[in-house]
Amino acid sequence: MKIYTKKGDSGKTSLIGGTRVPKHHLRIEAYGTVDELNAWIGMLRDQPIQTGHKQLLLTIQDRLFTIGSLLAADPETSKMKLPEITESDVTALEKAIDDMEATLPEMKHFVLPGGHSSVSTCHVARTVCRRAERNTVHLDEFEKVDPVILKYLNRLSDYLFVLSRKLAAESGTIESPWIPTT
Repeated sequence: MKIYTKKGDSGKTSLIGGTRVPKHHLRIEAYGTVDELNAWIGMLRDQPIQTGHKQLLLTIQDRLFTIGSLLAADPETSKMKLPEITESDVTALEKAIDDMEATLPEMKHFVLPGGHSSVSTCHVARTVCRRAERNTVHLDEFEKVDPVILKYLNRLSDYLFVLSRKLAAESGTIESPWIPTT
């Protein structure tokens, strides 16, 4: 398989199913941002964090590849059998959130991102996840997206926020609360 085909040189790309669309198409923006998120999750997994976190992040990367392939498929022309995202994927994130929150102090203020490279990387991944969610919601306004994909991306950003707090606690990083100045 050649990496370059030269078919995209004119600013168009193919969806799964063969449909050619501009590279700025909503579907491309959605799955492209999911791809970017997956790279940031990989960067987070490369940080000095506990093995249990790394294992779940690897599972999340697998799920993001699935979401990316589902978003890259033209619902009208694709005949390819693709893996699915299920409610159990969402439930797994919710369980991880609940388990982490049970060990963290109650939040009384928003927290400013930063303090440790793993915490900062987690916050960058969270913000890219929010953008992936926004792009996918935008796509859903024009071309129906499986609701569990939207739910998964929403829950994943919640997970990443709680994980950032957990990583701060595990690294001994003091969270900086956001206290608005008057």
